[in-house]
Order: sequence, then C-alpha cells, then structure tokens
Amino acid sequence: MSLVELIAQADERGLAAGGLACLDRCLPLLGGDDELLRPLWASLADGSDWAGELEKVRAAVGTADPAADEAARLARAMLESAPAERTADAVRPWADACSVASLRVHRLLDPAADGGPAADGLDAGRAGDTADLPPLVAAELRRQAAVLELLAGHGVQGLRGALEVSVEGRRVLRAVVSRRARSAAEPGA
Repeated sequence: MSLVELIAQADERGLAAGGLACLDRCLPLLGGDDELLRPLWASLADGSDWAGELEKVRAAVGTADPAADEAARLARAMLESAPAERTADAVRPWADACSVASLRVHRLLDPAADGGPAADGLDAGRAGDTADLPPLVAAELRRQAAVLELLAGHGVQGLRGALEVSVEGRRVLRAVVSRRARSAAEPGA
C-alpha cells in the first residue's frame, strides 16, 4: 500500500504518530535533545491531551533562526504547524504535510541526490513509485510507511515499534548532518 493510501486510512492515533515520527526524525536540525518529544509520544500512548506538552516543546526549541537553511526551516514548520487538538480532522493535514516536509528534508540532505529541485520524485514516491529516489529519501519513505503500518496493525501497542523506527531514523539523519558539518569545516570545502 502506498504512503498516500496509508495516510488516508489512518486513524487519529496513527496520523498523530506519523506526523510526530517525521518531526522526531528531523529533530537534529532543530538542535533538540533526543528526549524532547518523549512527552508527546507518551500522550499518544495514554490518550491524554498533548497541547500543553506541545507548547513546552516549542518553548524548548525556541524561536526560528532567520539564517537557518531550508532543511531546518522545514523541520521547524512541522513543529510550528502541529495542531493542539488531536482529532483525525486536525492531524490528517498535519501528518500529510509532515510526510512531505520530512521527505524534502531527506532529499536536501541526501549526498546521492542530484541537486535537482527538492520535490523531484517525492509525489511519485509517496504514491508507491520509489525507483528514482535517492537512498536517504527511499529509507525515509520506508520509515514513514512502517510507522503507519505498525499503528494500523497493532494500535497503541504499535507505538513502541514506531518510536524505535523513529529513533533509528533520527540517528541516521544526525550522522548525515554531522558528516555535512565536518565536510563544510574542512579546508578547501
């Protein structure tokens, strides 16, 4: 099933987890602590309201850096646009936008990307055609699908697996960001 279909069929918890997982994987771009989003994950597990925790996360990340690159701006937009009300109608457009933004972030940071527009191939990839996607983007697409499938198949019990998928993706992105920073700091770069 394509990512677009998975998002269309997901319930409120699956949508919230899908959007949160995208944000979680992009957290290294915001300089956030790895545990920053744990209270939001916990609210998904116990069904509690996440509005207060969402505001705490936004306060911890701070204001936007006008000098931030596009990838960081996309990650910040995911956080800023998260709805306080966690209903299917409120989180569905957010989860979909987070999916696109996270794929764009991975496209921008993928060393194998050809430098073309950040949106190249993403719509086709989300619809199921992953043939022309660079490796980092294809892996992110698989992670997004895995999170939605875990929640669809296991309900609240799928959250642990979804968080594990997200943590692994965050480690990958952190390594990519670190590698890019080292390359930029090298003489002659």
